Amino acid sequence: MRSRDGNFNFSLAVCAVIFFSFSNLYADEYLISYQYTVKDAVLFNEQLHISKAMKKCSGKEKKSIYIQSDGLKNLQKIITNHFEDFIDYIHKLGLHIEHQSNTINLQNHSTTILTLKTTCFKVDINENFAKIAPLK
Repeated sequence: MRSRDGNFNFSLAVCAVIFFSFSNLYADEYLISYQYTVKDAVLFNEQLHISKAMKKCSGKEKKSIYIQSDGLKNLQKIITNHFEDFIDYIHKLGLHIEHQSNTINLQNHSTTILTLKTTCFKVDINENFAKIAPLK
């Protein structure tokens, strides 16, 4: 867009670039782990642990997810409101699978444990959404 004196007006574009480049400077880092256990084809136990990182995490951001924050600033509440979306995202990141199966007196028993080991996530919470990205 040109101004009346013939110069280009880049103020809006410059503000947008500055905002998005500095938004990562103020992002918080959280340690998130997830585990669920299935015994004999029934969900037995499910645990999601979220805690703020005490030290700065190192690594580069990988594929992120955007979740509506609905004006909330607490990551635990945001994830609780959109639990299914977040769990689907964690499954796509990759889980460690441990499976045990045994047969006693012609009865089969199996236990499967899926685990997301403690991973550092960079979280940027906005008025409208929360950007969550793992650091690897």
